[in-house]
Amino acid sequence: MHSGSKSVGIESGALEGSIASATRGLLGYRQPDGHWVFELEADCTIPAEYVLLRHYLGEPRDAGLEAKIANYLRRVQGAHGGWALVHDGDFEMSASVKAYFALKMIGDSVDAPHMVRAREAIRSRGGAIHSNVFTRFMLSMFGVLTWRSVPVLPVEIMLLPMWSPFHLNKISYWARTTIVPLMVLAALKPRAKNVSGVGIDELFLQKPHSIGMTAKAPHQSPGWFYLFRGLDAILRTIEPLFPKKLRARAIDAAVAFVEERLNGEDGLGAIYPPMANTVMMYEVLGKPADYPPRAITRRGIDKLLVIGEHEAYCQPCVSPVWDTALTCHALIEAGSEAALSPAKAGLDWLKPKQVLDLKGDWAVKRPEVRPGGWAFQYNNAHYPDLDDTAVVVMAMDRARRASRDPEYDVAIARGREWIEGMQSTDGGWAAFDVDNLEYYLNNIPFSDHGALLDPPTEDVTARCVSMLAQLGETMETSKAVAAGVDYLRRTQLAEGSWYGRWGLNYIYGTWSVLCALNAAGVDHQDPTIRKAVNWLLSIQNADGGWGEDAVSYRLDYRGFEGAPTTASQTAWALLALMAAGEVGHPAVARGVEYLIATQTEKGLWDEQRYTATGFPRVFYLRYHGYPKFFPLWALARYRNLRNTNSKAVGVGM
Repeated sequence: MHSGSKSVGIESGALEGSIASATRGLLGYRQPDGHWVFELEADCTIPAEYVLLRHYLGEPRDAGLEAKIANYLRRVQGAHGGWALVHDGDFEMSASVKAYFALKMIGDSVDAPHMVRAREAIRSRGGAIHSNVFTRFMLSMFGVLTWRSVPVLPVEIMLLPMWSPFHLNKISYWARTTIVPLMVLAALKPRAKNVSGVGIDELFLQKPHSIGMTAKAPHQSPGWFYLFRGLDAILRTIEPLFPKKLRARAIDAAVAFVEERLNGEDGLGAIYPPMANTVMMYEVLGKPADYPPRAITRRGIDKLLVIGEHEAYCQPCVSPVWDTALTCHALIEAGSEAALSPAKAGLDWLKPKQVLDLKGDWAVKRPEVRPGGWAFQYNNAHYPDLDDTAVVVMAMDRARRASRDPEYDVAIARGREWIEGMQSTDGGWAAFDVDNLEYYLNNIPFSDHGALLDPPTEDVTARCVSMLAQLGETMETSKAVAAGVDYLRRTQLAEGSWYGRWGLNYIYGTWSVLCALNAAGVDHQDPTIRKAVNWLLSIQNADGGWGEDAVSYRLDYRGFEGAPTTASQTAWALLALMAAGEVGHPAVARGVEYLIATQTEKGLWDEQRYTATGFPRVFYLRYHGYPKFFPLWALARYRNLRNTNSKAVGVGM
């Protein structure tokens, strides 16, 4: 079915030219050793926290770097006067308080127009009392607030048995690595050096030192919240009475936990918040700046900086394994000699990154499973993740099919074995852990962000099903695939979409699941697939592309939240429709036309909007690689399907 002569026009030179140009553009970003790593940008909080960390530690001022970070912070200030979590997003209190504090610390005058606007935006919304728990911890260490404003986090938690209601292994990896050094800080209550003595009392409508605990967050249930609030009050009273020896033992246990997972310059958990907390932990324990674990972690934080000519910011982490694996998929799909040999070099770079000898925290729940996963960052052996592992294995399998070379056989087999061993009891898969279903913990006062857990999700489950199916498993031959497909059928929303936990949002989830259902052999006429296709067609933008706003994560979800078209979300929608057998649909031709029309002279796509998710409602990500590899993947897939008779996607994603 052609939508007139235009789509026939797509078929020929324009499509080939677009694919060749995108391939060249992508290859231009290759690192000398054959891998790819693109910038990973979050909101203003990480660069603001980086500035505040330097002043907390009393480090020598780097005026040049601070000026560049200030330029970045001023540029991303919103029209509302505050700062948002995404491009063009709504005002967000904690981000605004941190950005204002950092700019004031760098030396911006409180009378400067942008500072006046920020202060008015914060005060008109009730003031900085509405900051979240993490922000309050930071403000307590700077002496702006008192420690009464944050939940009690007794470091003795380190000594609790596994059967206790709160245990480190019952929360997600990112919460675990963040909280352990933070508990030492909460026990010892350090004060920032803050040589310049900057404070932000003017952002409060009341005396900051009078402020008590946080209010209940919208996602928290009143019964659970007030139970935990009561426990908090009891702990506050008895904490000073805890035996000194017990406290010393607990602090030793926390330090031992951190040191086992320090990871060299990649840092604890290889993400910014635990790394910053680790440096501050060593500081309060009296370890000097040149104490090796402290010094190495501090160097690792500087490796997260992106420093340009006029601006600088700090990344929350780096994404080389994810970027390289997805780039390899796009290049394998492009299929030219110019694309295939760099893809092979990328896979060869990935191969030794597989974690084969270390059992990370995941093994607490699955002690009998052998390791075999890949982490997201350069090195993070304690925390491999299932999404990366599935995507790497599928790319290696595609290369193996083409070359019939057994060199990736062992890597693929071990990756598959690990993923099969990591399936949760409900049939789904989570990102880092198994059966992390202690939902009541999202009601503790500390969890005002609601992102304490790592339960199974639709997108990661889809990726694992895709991988097993691509390796030849079916619903008939594999219990894991059958249970995974059941999980995906169960989690489809009434309107036909699926939730996207790690990408924004229902477009990402629906793309992930349609790829999996197709790979698992679900008939394209199955009502589940038809509903999803109809939903995707119904949300296409007038320009032929697709876009979705971060607001769609709101707790009171009322349906799809449209947004201006982005290249990455358009590519996901196209890949989803093609996986469902719709390569000939006019909507697909219009999406392809949109991508060709918006391609830049460098062969890539411009994308300011955030299309990925760290934590829904709390933390979003802009992968600078997404508009570089996903559109190429979609265009090449379109060409390949148009040129074959089968019209069916024969791979997992």
